Amino acid sequence: MTDLRPGNIRRFKIHGKNGSPDFAGSETQEDGRVSLADVRYYENVMSNVITLSVGVKETNDFLDELPIRGGEKVDIVLEDTIGNKLSPTLYVNRVRNVVSDTLENNYFLDLASEELFKNDLTRVVKRYDGKISENVKKILTESNSKGSEKLTSKNISVDDTLIDYNFIGNNKKPLYVCTWLASKSIPAQPGEGTAGYLFFETQDGFQFKSIDGLFSQSYKKKYILTETQFQPDEYDGKVLSYSIDRDVDLQKNLSLGMYSNKSIYFNLYDYEYVDQEFSINNDKVKTGGRNNISDSIQNFGEKQSRLMTRILDIGTLPAGKDPEGELETWKSDPTKPTYNAPKTMVQSLMRYNQLFSIKINIMIAADFSLKAGDLIYCDFPEVRTSKNSKTNKQSGGIYMISSVCHRLTSDQSSTSLTLVRDSFGRKPF
Repeated sequence: MTDLRPGNIRRFKIHGKNGSPDFAGSETQEDGRVSLADVRYYENVMSNVITLSVGVKETNDFLDELPIRGGEKVDIVLEDTIGNKLSPTLYVNRVRNVVSDTLENNYFLDLASEELFKNDLTRVVKRYDGKISENVKKILTESNSKGSEKLTSKNISVDDTLIDYNFIGNNKKPLYVCTWLASKSIPAQPGEGTAGYLFFETQDGFQFKSIDGLFSQSYKKKYILTETQFQPDEYDGKVLSYSIDRDVDLQKNLSLGMYSNKSIYFNLYDYEYVDQEFSINNDKVKTGGRNNISDSIQNFGEKQSRLMTRILDIGTLPAGKDPEGELETWKSDPTKPTYNAPKTMVQSLMRYNQLFSIKINIMIAADFSLKAGDLIYCDFPEVRTSKNSKTNKQSGGIYMISSVCHRLTSDQSSTSLTLVRDSFGRKPF
């Protein structure tokens, strides 16, 4: 495709024990002995770290000369055709699919953020009280146990949370703790915010973002799928390929209780139980589509389709500076749970399922400014026999980038996006 012009590998420097060669460009300066055949950079809202894979073709055994055994630091600068750059510093995770003969080696290098490896060397052992958003920052930037260093020095962007939650790390790994806390978080928007956060990494650093907050952003770019050679002025680019990964799976959604469900919370203190009902008709959800989620359901969406049971954490880690303070807090209201699970847990569980109700894959010309969690606007034509088809008012509109793959090969560059949203209907520009 003429739209997929080649980008540039400005730097690819591996810091090995016996040197630090820079494989910039399609080949090294050393007689063309190494070629980077296929570079793919990945971000995903469901992944705690960014990753990159690169296909390597070499006529000299750099794999053993450096050597590359895992853990080597790699400085990278990639550039698309419009000047946007990616400059992550990653580390070698593994070497795979090695094919060797007497003339050349072919293999893939898989790279990942430093925090992926430090996560296995760090444990969260302290007790944390107060807002979840503040505690996420502490877990990522402070030493969590004796002799350990902080997990990251990268930028951390956190949406403020509403409710407090007291917990102990229990020797869990920090990235896993932050992901666990995301499901317990409500954005600080009383009366409007719905539970459900995502914890992921982009080229800008770590993101602890509410789903409502992500859908409240302004969309970043506008794209259109068209078979004509020309691109309308109001769009930033063309969709070069398009496929539907998931549209609607009613039976699966009903089994998850996505539309309506009921939870029973048992109180061990007074042997009472609390019923909590959830319905998408009763909650203010910021949707990506123009229509409400309930508008797309016929006949089966109103009745409860899932029943769940849980135990309330009565008397667990009440707030207080010392044991006496904790005891006083508990005595002031012995039946009050430490964490308001009925208000939060079911709502966040359903929000995650709603978010991925509609899932499509598109490919566009390389644009390294796009990141996981960004919103973009896409228009798709209606399927008609006539050539002058209009834009589809149901499938078009705002989507969130769930995952992104920026790809560079020797002859072209592209960006592949997985887009998700929770409802149908095209919102206007």
